Amino acid sequence: MSTFSAPTRLQPVAHRPSFSGVRSLLGRFATAEAALKAFLERWSIPALRVALGAVFAVFGVLKFFPGVSPVESLVEATWGVLTFGIVGGQLAMILTAVIETTAGLLIISGRFARLGLVVLAVAFVGIFSPVVFFTDELITAAGPTLLGQYVAKNVVLVAAALVVASRVLRGRSEAR
Repeated sequence: MSTFSAPTRLQPVAHRPSFSGVRSLLGRFATAEAALKAFLERWSIPALRVALGAVFAVFGVLKFFPGVSPVESLVEATWGVLTFGIVGGQLAMILTAVIETTAGLLIISGRFARLGLVVLAVAFVGIFSPVVFFTDELITAAGPTLLGQYVAKNVVLVAAALVVASRVLRGRSEAR
């Protein structure tokens, strides 16, 4: 068997193609990503602060109106347990409404966000107490009830409050 070259019209390339266009495009993406990161670093936590405050303000205001909040019976029962029966009924709803609305508005304000976070921490005690006192009403063999889901979603709000606190609290932080 012999080998020979078949005639072809292909000519050798005198130079290799340049990847400067790809590098330029990647450079633009990196610049855009850096700009987006700077924007997020500046505005994401303030946006989270306002959103967190708005959630508490709105859900707090709902509790001022009898029969509007889906957790009315749970709020009343929780206050009854926490105060050994001294506070219950509509007074429990009004107190919860005042606490949640106040916390929300203080957090939204920015200027008083630290105080709002303290009020919110107090509210979280009441918000999570049903997990201890009324577990059977929150979780069944089939999974969490609607009330249980309502309480469980507050874990995300606690995390949001921690992020906001990391920005609004004063003092030096220890680098690790």
